[in-house]
Amino acid sequence: MKKKVFLRALLGFPVGITIGYAITIIASLVSAGGYYSPCPPALVETMGNEINAVAFQALLCGLLGSAFAGSSVIWEMEHWSIAKQTGIYFVITSAAMLPIAYLANWMPHTAIGFFSYFALFTFIFIVVWLIQYLIIRSKVKKMNSKVESISKEDK
Repeated sequence: MKKKVFLRALLGFPVGITIGYAITIIASLVSAGGYYSPCPPALVETMGNEINAVAFQALLCGLLGSAFAGSSVIWEMEHWSIAKQTGIYFVITSAAMLPIAYLANWMPHTAIGFFSYFALFTFIFIVVWLIQYLIIRSKVKKMNSKVESISKEDK
């Protein structure tokens, strides 16, 4: 189990950087007026220059990817209920996401900024969870249907 967590976290690091980079491109296309904005201006100010800010943000994105990927083994704990898996996964990913978002200046450094970001994270988490749940439920229904038809043929 520990080896699986470590290997997934290791793979999650470059995936996190890739996703973070893709988000900066999308955000720049949407709101940077034709310019590329690799990170928040507040992070550049905090880090002293743009290259330090971009490198720091890439490190944080990698750590975030590692946290999400490594904690994905929770979904394989078959003796846990879906509620327990979801709750623990949510706590772990929140514990990674919120400090990283704060350090990267992805949220305003105020109580309202923190709670707004947490609410957005929670909303996205719920939407993604529901979509995955519905997809898996549909696959299970199809498998059960096939099993039923096979068992009817055998009789």
